[in-house]
Amino acid sequence: MKVLLADDHDLVRDALKAYLESEKDIVVITVPDLNSACEAASKSLFDVVLLDYAMPGMNGLEGMSKAMEAGDGRPVAIMSGTASKSVAQSALAAGAAGFLPKTMGAKSLVNAVRFIAAGETYVPVDFMNSSDAERKHPIAADLSSRELEVLERLCLGLANKEIARELDLQEVTIKLHVKTLCRKLHAKNRTQAALIAKDAGLF
Repeated sequence: MKVLLADDHDLVRDALKAYLESEKDIVVITVPDLNSACEAASKSLFDVVLLDYAMPGMNGLEGMSKAMEAGDGRPVAIMSGTASKSVAQSALAAGAAGFLPKTMGAKSLVNAVRFIAAGETYVPVDFMNSSDAERKHPIAADLSSRELEVLERLCLGLANKEIARELDLQEVTIKLHVKTLCRKLHAKNRTQAALIAKDAGLF
């Protein structure tokens, strides 16, 4: 089975690739953004295409449609660590072959990809049955979606300049977000803010 995995976080890409390639019959090709995913999908047929919902070029679900077109209708699924149930529902309504929360364990991820490759639509039942409020992490409840994006990248050890480039924002804006995050998380600095988020299992 050949899988195309598109995610802008190196660590996440490597982890998911390792999960999937622990199975002898799965080969994973990784790319960092939507444009690379579309280019790869247009050159080679993949059994499943996995797209990170928040990576560069996606523009919500527009990117998914582009990838589906580039892949000649091959199954495309959305992955996310923060998207709501409504986003998952919209993705499925737009033709997604599945919605995979990044909190899934290795075995569940492999099973989901096999399910999608077999022509089925996959979405975790407990994810769709729970409310967004129930799923929202206590720490995340007080943070905006942009602050969560910045915090996630702090946890990956990215500098303000790198975060600004990834989110297409000014570096001064990232500094303000980091300052706000430290205040909301009662952290002395960016490193402590990242540790608080990691220790709490937010990412």
